[in-house]
Amino acid sequence: MLELLDVHGHYGLSHVLQGVSLRVNAGEVVGLFGRNGVGKTTVMKTIAGWVAPSRGTVQLDGQAIGGVPPERICRRGIGFVPEDRRIFPGLTVQENLMLGFMQQPGRSRAEDRRRLDDIYTRFPRLGERRGQMGTTLSGGEQQMLAIARVLVGAPRLLLIDEPTEGLAPKIVDEIFRLMEGLRRDGIPILLVEQNMHRAIGFVQRFYVLERGAVVLEGDGGNSAHREALARQLAV
Repeated sequence: MLELLDVHGHYGLSHVLQGVSLRVNAGEVVGLFGRNGVGKTTVMKTIAGWVAPSRGTVQLDGQAIGGVPPERICRRGIGFVPEDRRIFPGLTVQENLMLGFMQQPGRSRAEDRRRLDDIYTRFPRLGERRGQMGTTLSGGEQQMLAIARVLVGAPRLLLIDEPTEGLAPKIVDEIFRLMEGLRRDGIPILLVEQNMHRAIGFVQRFYVLERGAVVLEGDGGNSAHREALARQLAV
């Protein structure tokens, strides 16, 4: 469904991505692991169109999308939940969610209402706080809102960057339960997550980045691959 082939990326003279190749198949959850500063977020931004690749190919369903404006990539069905969440100040929870309708324009009001009802069923805490300002929510609730706002647009593929960073263990459990529900629904996910020990039980396959390149690929259910992952990140 999604494939990166020898993707390079630069910030000015800094060569951040140095030939990244990876894939996400339909219905699959894939982890992208590595230490801070190795290029994980840049991979996500490159897929989402926030950063144009300087070389290589990004394909969705076999069609090149590298360098395509982010709004067009979004409307092709890629939903991006960034690390900083980007909750809009001055807007309520429901108003933040309604901005997600812009991802797929042209739907009827009845369909939009149905999508919103589905979101509140999946995220009951947001339903309880729908009239509250989004930026006054707790960190965990803001993360739920960021994910829910993308889901309103019915994406075919989710990119989720560091969803549990800075959250208490109880909230981390809740975020993973929510993502587990997305996996059961068959929504493909590319996940960047520092909590490798928790994430490895969630993903089906994984890649490890080091200095802007993939240095390890493995199966999340394979004990030998998991041990290799632990050794790689412990180096």
